[in-house]
Amino acid sequence: MALKPATLAQTDLRAAILQGDFSTDGRLPPERVLAEKLAISRTQLRGVLDALAKEGLIFRRHGQGTFLQPPPVQGAERLSALARRVSPRDLMEVRLDLEPALAAHAATRGSTEDKSRLLHLMEDSLMAPDLESYERADDIFHYKIAQMAGNPVFLSLFEEIRTLRQAADWKRTRREALGLEEIAEFSILHSAIANSICAGSAEAARSAMAEHLQQVSHALRRSDTWLESPEV
Repeated sequence: MALKPATLAQTDLRAAILQGDFSTDGRLPPERVLAEKLAISRTQLRGVLDALAKEGLIFRRHGQGTFLQPPPVQGAERLSALARRVSPRDLMEVRLDLEPALAAHAATRGSTEDKSRLLHLMEDSLMAPDLESYERADDIFHYKIAQMAGNPVFLSLFEEIRTLRQAADWKRTRREALGLEEIAEFSILHSAIANSICAGSAEAARSAMAEHLQQVSHALRRSDTWLESPEV
């Protein structure tokens, strides 16, 4: 079997991660299986995985395997009762209060390396070919900003919101409301957010994140479930 260059394999694996291929419950297949799928050696694969881990797309646990970044949602069962009581409007209201502050903190606290990774993640959302790929890139992008804010309490709150966002009913709502035109508009504002954070401008980052989330809210408001909880 002819082996691919590692750079091409890295591009293939990145695309597969963003499209939801190769993973089961947030875990990538064993190295042997991945190397065969990508037509590269296991030595090449380890270099590819190291590069993607540095970018923030995956994380590796010794003896446990390789996992997608961000980590699988936590506390889904614990939050299931709350998920049945809140509407998309409720969720977006909380995001509008929290995430502009996270973006502002990320601008002043994020390392140079983190900011470089954020630009790569922003580019993934710009290049997303479909809604599923965009949602994956969007999830990673926002999680990275929450990490860069450098406050474990903020990150814990964000993870609670993220768990609610991953609930099946919210996924359905987003997919009914969002099309390629909306994805393109959201991706442009991802650029404004990332560039403001990388420039170290807290207020510009706060403003860009608020504008982005207001734009998302406007798109979701067209959905019939905007004011309704799943139990309604």
